[in-house]
This record gives sequence, structure tokens and C-alpha cells, in this order.
Amino acid sequence: MTNTAEEFKQEIARCREIYGKKAKDYGTAWRILRLPSLTDQIYIKANRIRSIQEQGENRVEEGVEPEFVAMVNYAVMALIQLELGSAEDIDLPIEKALELYDRHVGRATSLMLDKNHDYGEAWRQMRISSMVDLILMKLLRIKQIEDNEGRTLVSEGVEGGYMDIVNYALFCLIRLREEK
Repeated sequence: MTNTAEEFKQEIARCREIYGKKAKDYGTAWRILRLPSLTDQIYIKANRIRSIQEQGENRVEEGVEPEFVAMVNYAVMALIQLELGSAEDIDLPIEKALELYDRHVGRATSLMLDKNHDYGEAWRQMRISSMVDLILMKLLRIKQIEDNEGRTLVSEGVEGGYMDIVNYALFCLIRLREEK
């Protein structure tokens, strides 16, 4: 029997560890990025995965798992930027950056648990390629909302899109681990 909450926790720990190490290496230079730049970073990662899936090979040594980890972390950075705004002063203490990471990942996890209950773990029957397509669709929607200066008529806005990206990328990491 699978335990989605526990598997999610394990993958989040892996993503958080990389986020923390990069924060120690680079500081929080990402704080200078505006939301469209973060959206584009996530798009690049998702598009690379799709390209590898379609071509059946990758020429850059790094596989798709690090790309999913990067999508989780960039989406969390976007959620943090939504909360704090981009900053010329990029000096966010690492402890604060980790605290914000944990809070936003906690919110995404709560959303996942609620949706997972209602949808009956349907994601476990999905292909990873389909989840990548859904991530790309979410990104295109986010880009359209950004181009509309955040105005929407009926949609949830960019925050929900970023949280869904966190969750889909974590689902993909779980599925990849299962396939090993």
C-alpha cells in the first residue's frame, strides 16, 4: 500500500536539501527575479523534459529528475516572490528563505492532500509525459495571466498554478522513483 503523504515528504526533503545548498552557494540572488522570469525558468525545465521524452535521448548528462527538482524549487521561489515581491536587496537570510520554503511547500502539500482525496490518487494512473504536458499548460496559463497584468475573470490566478506545478513535479519524482 502506498502512502502518498510520506512519499511526498521524502521528495520535498530532497528538493529542500538542494534549495538549501544552493542558497548557501549563491545566497538568495533569485530574489531579483520578477515572476515572469521565474515562470520562464520553469518553462525551460518542463520543455527540456518534454523534448527528452519526445526524442528519447538527452545529450546533456543531467537527466530529467534534476529538472523536476528545479521546477519544484523555482515554483516555490515564485510563491515566495508573490508574497514578498521581487527585490533589489537580495539579502534574504537563509534561515528565512528556508522558513518561507517550508510554509509554501506546506500549503501546496495541503492542497495536494485535499485534491488527492477527492480525485482518488488518479495521478498514479497518469503517464509522466501527461503530467509534464499539464505543467506546460499551467505555465502557458500563468504567462497569459502575467501578460494580462494579473487580471482574470474566473481563473484562480498564478498562485494556484504555481502550487499545482509543485505538486505535479513532486508526483513525477515519486513516479520516477517507483520506476527504478
